[in-house]
Amino acid sequence: MEILMVDHEKCKRDGICIAECPAQIIEFKDKDAFPTIIRGGDEFCINCGHCVAVCPHGAMSHAIMKPEDCPPLRDEWALGPQQVEHLLRARRSIRNYKKNHVKRDVLTKLIDIARYAPSGHNQQPLNWIVIYDSEEVRHLAGMVIDWMRHLINEKSPLATIFPFDRIVAAWDSGKDRICRGAPHLILAHAHKDDTTAISASTIALTYLDLAAPSFGLGTCWAGYVISAAIFWPPIHKALKLPEENLIYGAMMVGFPKFKYHRLPLRNEARITWR
Repeated sequence: MEILMVDHEKCKRDGICIAECPAQIIEFKDKDAFPTIIRGGDEFCINCGHCVAVCPHGAMSHAIMKPEDCPPLRDEWALGPQQVEHLLRARRSIRNYKKNHVKRDVLTKLIDIARYAPSGHNQQPLNWIVIYDSEEVRHLAGMVIDWMRHLINEKSPLATIFPFDRIVAAWDSGKDRICRGAPHLILAHAHKDDTTAISASTIALTYLDLAAPSFGLGTCWAGYVISAAIFWPPIHKALKLPEENLIYGAMMVGFPKFKYHRLPLRNEARITWR
């Protein structure tokens, strides 16, 4: 079965699919032909769906996606520059959460949005873990504290670069500076040898991060969890990860306890024009 199919009645032979194919595997074999895949092109197709999405006539189909299965773009929903700037500048790292739990289907929807993030060669390498029970989130935070205590006791350089002593002291006094009392934690993991995984995780979790406020939710990158999950074997075991996988990203999720009212300032951009 061909991976690309063209509806000859709909196709206008405008060559847009050929120009837009990232792998450059679509061609006109002759001047009167319809678009077709080059010989051996199946091997290089990354299943991105650009050919299906870009055809204005709905003439192109891919083996794993038909035009009728791909929702149309809604021009009336497009945000203008001011709305996009407001969306991005209004994004905050939330470190105070209500105790309310988020519905599972909402968290599932956030991950569903995140899976559309770009990844190298469209590998889509990520797998997801949701720590839903807030007590489990706190237990995981405690394991991160164990890792920090270990580094302090071993006089690791990391323990001097980062304020692990203050974080541990805060934990001992009842303050969680690891997961900040968030009710849920979302983690992304992938095979340790996948060179696309780091950037894929960062981009996908950024999608999730930016989508969360539209559901009334707040998020914060769980950097200490990410580091501990990589270097502290008990956490890897507790998460029941496949032996060959690593955690590449972690994010706290919950309902913000407080509301922000202004957009804080940042340093001016340092730009060099060449």
